[in-house]
Amino acid sequence: MKFFINSHTTAYLRGLENEFGESSNAIRVELNRLEQAGMLVSQMDGNKKIFRANTEHPLFREIHNILLKQIGLDRIIENVIERLGEVERVFLIGEFSRGIDSQIIDLILIGDIDRNYLIQLIEKAEGIVNRKIRYLVYQAEEFEKTGLSGFHPRPLLLWSRE
Repeated sequence: MKFFINSHTTAYLRGLENEFGESSNAIRVELNRLEQAGMLVSQMDGNKKIFRANTEHPLFREIHNILLKQIGLDRIIENVIERLGEVERVFLIGEFSRGIDSQIIDLILIGDIDRNYLIQLIEKAEGIVNRKIRYLVYQAEEFEKTGLSGFHPRPLLLWSRE
């Protein structure tokens, strides 16, 4: 999940060891298998080998879509975003944008949104996906001023009207 939800996510062996609490040898074996299969690509940064998803791999998009469905993001889009009307874009932030499973889905919604109706839709969606949903709502002009610079890793664009 780490690399395939947000293709901008990168990691190195020791960082993954700390994150997952697994032995570096077990993680190294899996990283090497994924790299040999072409699912991951790597580059050296000093003495660190940095891994990221190979978005050119023919199965990348399929794996990405399967993970979105497993998390329930497809149902959130269907049951919340598409019913709100004036939504321009929706980004995934938080733990999931880092590729870490969580019981909380964090979203940024941009557009002219009826917040009372949003709360009703979010409550219904939480029951469907069995996760809590947190959200930030920005007007388009407000978002253009603040942008995504304060978020790491780069938020994942989930939905766009365009």
